[in-house]
Amino acid sequence: MSGRVAVLVFPGTNSENETVRICRDVGLDAESVHWSKAGLLPNYAAYILPGGFAYEDRIRAGAISAHDPMMDYVIEAAEEGKLVLGICNGAQILLEAGLVPGTGAVRKPTAAFTRNAPSGKFICKHVHIKLAANPSRCAITAALPSGSVIPAWVAHGEGRLAATDDHLKEIASGGHLAFVYAHSDGAVDDAAVPNGSALRCAGLTNKEGNVLAIMPHPERDAWNFNHPDITDRKDSLAPSGGAALFRAFAKALR
Repeated sequence: MSGRVAVLVFPGTNSENETVRICRDVGLDAESVHWSKAGLLPNYAAYILPGGFAYEDRIRAGAISAHDPMMDYVIEAAEEGKLVLGICNGAQILLEAGLVPGTGAVRKPTAAFTRNAPSGKFICKHVHIKLAANPSRCAITAALPSGSVIPAWVAHGEGRLAATDDHLKEIASGGHLAFVYAHSDGAVDDAAVPNGSALRCAGLTNKEGNVLAIMPHPERDAWNFNHPDITDRKDSLAPSGGAALFRAFAKALR
């Protein structure tokens, strides 16, 4: 069971197929688990919450899903030390559930991914994220080189990290800032941030380092065919840069 991964499907999830596929490409035994089969979740070694618009993002993104019965199992598993990865909508759910940054009580969020700034509109854009913490700070990133730059796609309307000043300081001082937005050469500045995210945040981890929430989609830059400018179709199925995070995830499980 060391490599068995559940990709959770809530009502409105729409990125489970790509997520399952890249997990299988890196050697994991991954499969999607429908919300009606939540009772199966304890049988898995790790969990991925993919992107989409679970429960239509009503109230705010991730707020309803955080109270879905599936999250009871995920919260229990995370507290036992199992690995949990949330991508985009999955990241929003992890923050709303209080698992990340994990500085408060469960389901009492201390931070959230909220409406993009300054436009307040949905953004779809190719970006790069840079590992901001020591790789060993999070089990899922431990196999990545220090300062790794990973290509991904943002596709969200609510991707801006927001919290009180005190909680932002707690995130920064506690080593919860896992990834920041960056340029392709690794340079970090405000111009690389597409959504006004506080701390230039693209990803957060919890205190124990077994839960990771990232807003951009690395699985959408996991193969060369994800690139619109590809010219050699023979190489279209080769892995692209976004696959690096999933290879690191697989190594962490092994």
